[in-house]
Formats: sequence, C-alpha cells, structure tokens
Amino acid sequence: MNLKKRILIAPLNWGLGHAARCIPIINALIAHQFEPIIASDGIALSLLRKEFPELESIELPSYEITYPKKGKYFKLKMLQSTPKMVKALKAEKKVIASIIKDYHIDGIISDNRLGVHNKKLPCVFITHQLQVLSGSTTWLSTKLHQKIIKRFHECWVPDNLGDINLSGKLGHVDIHEIPVKFIGPLSRFSKRDLPTKYDVMILLSGPEPQRTLLESKLLDEFKNYKGKVIFIRGVIENEQHISEENNISIYNFMTTSELEHAINESALIISRSGYTTIMDLAKLSKKAFFIPTPGQFEQDYLAGRLTKLGYVPSCKQDAFTKEKLNKVSNYKGLSAMDYEVNYNKLFSLFKGK
Repeated sequence: MNLKKRILIAPLNWGLGHAARCIPIINALIAHQFEPIIASDGIALSLLRKEFPELESIELPSYEITYPKKGKYFKLKMLQSTPKMVKALKAEKKVIASIIKDYHIDGIISDNRLGVHNKKLPCVFITHQLQVLSGSTTWLSTKLHQKIIKRFHECWVPDNLGDINLSGKLGHVDIHEIPVKFIGPLSRFSKRDLPTKYDVMILLSGPEPQRTLLESKLLDEFKNYKGKVIFIRGVIENEQHISEENNISIYNFMTTSELEHAINESALIISRSGYTTIMDLAKLSKKAFFIPTPGQFEQDYLAGRLTKLGYVPSCKQDAFTKEKLNKVSNYKGLSAMDYEVNYNKLFSLFKGK
C-alpha cells in the first residue's frame, strides 16, 4: 500500500523555463517522501520525462501558444489567442478533475498553468510575475493574473524578498488575499570549478517561430568567429544530435547534468532573458549577453533592468552582432544568491492533519 502523498506538479509549456525550474521542486518532493506526478504538454513534458523517466507523467491539453514573426504584433496575437486559451483552460480543468480522482492526488503545484487547481485540495501557484507587464494594459493583465492566483491556497515566488533580487517589480507587489512565499531563486544546476572549454555558449529556448529566427541569425553571425562556440538549440527530441560547423559544436538538447557541465565550462552565455535562465546563470555566477524575445515585455524589462544595474549587457534581436560582445567586460556578470529553502516548512501545506 502506497502511503506517500501524491502531488501533481504541472508546469506551463512555454519554452523550457517553467519545466526546468520545477526540477529542483520535484527532487525536493521525492527527498521529502512525497510522490510527484508530472503533468504538462509539448517540450515541457518531454524535458521532464527525460529527467524523471521513473515518475508517472500525464499529457495535458495544450494552450497552443505561438509567437508572431514580428515582436510588435505580440500583444495582438495574444488577444487573438484568447478564445483558444479559454477553451484550453476549460479542457484542462476537466482533465484535472479526472486526474485527481484516477491518480488519488493529495495536492497540486501549478507553475503558471491557470486551470490546474481544485477547491478540495491544497493548491500552490508558482510565478515570478505578480505583476504582468503588457505595455499600456499592464494594469489589466496584472489584475486578471492576480484574480487567478487568488484561487490557490499559496503563491510561491522563486526570488529573494529583499532589495537584492532578480525579478524586480515583476515579483515584488503586494497581494493581501493569499499567502505569498518567497522561496529564493530556483535552479536545477550547481556551480563547479571547471577549466574553460568554450569561449561562447549559445543557449536557446522559447516558443516558435522566434527560437528558430534567433537560431538562424546566430549561426550566421558566429560562422567566422575565431573562438570556440557551443550551440544548444533547445529542441527536445527523442535522440540527441551533435554536429560540427567550423568552430561551432551544435546540440539539439542536453540533459541537466550535461548542460550544467557545459555552462560551467563556458566563459560567456548568450541567451534569451527568460527568468529561469537568469536564475540558472546567477546560480552559476556567469557572464552573459541577453537578447530578449521580441515583443515580450517581461524579457525586455528583465534584460533592461540587469543591464541598467551593471550585471549583463543586452540588445534587441535585430541589433545583435558578435562585435557587441566586446561590451561584456564592462559588466560584472550575475552572481549567486545563497538562499536555503526550508522545504520541510514549505511542503507542510500538503501534510494535512
């Protein structure tokens, strides 16, 4: 008879970030004698299935989020997707109700999956966006997001509460109706002292078509680069593929341990300014250069804030050239925030009576 409490953990499939930052939480659940059940879709689900092949995993209905080719149409595309999203949320709620019953779920952790909650169970929402930036409609997107967050029992923010933090105004907003717990930056990686093997690592992720557009641009930009480059495309497939083009080693994806090793061996990381990437690079104390996803207000804000604070240079996708890397030496790079999570206390919500 299984006496372990079963916790459904469901990250949003929007690039790899939400799934990647759930990895340390899943490991902590296992270490604290819970039984995690994974639920997601697309590449987020593929990543977690590769990381935890022994765990039960379930495919959820997709939100089918895609980006426009031009960043300026991002908000319009999101608005056009609203009916599709509403439909997906209804389907998700229905599926969650039957999963709870069929798998005897005792608690829920949702990382930005809006329909993954249940009134009868302790439910947690993970987000670093208590404020959702959307230009002139920030007040509305924030209000709608907070309305959803308030349906949960607790909200966990993966950041520091104090002045030295990574999310800035995104994660530091008062919400009075629900307990908000700052659990420190989450990363699946550990810092290791390894000799430098690569001058540059290009680390891609995020929704299409923007991932592919940046991939093409950077492959072209670095083809005559003198240093050694490792290029992680961020495409999760059944098999790992490795190819060489001049000075560039290209991987479709890497497992957590391979990626941890390669980032530790790289002098500089070029990537999107997604929040999970920022947490990972801070944990590993890396120098970086950020290229925000066009039209994504959150990534623009995070990159701009870290540039302004003197940590990491950044620029728009269209403006990037390899010569811009000369600026990196003027910035101090990201550094780790030592934050020990008391998982015993955090998971007490699921322990019940």
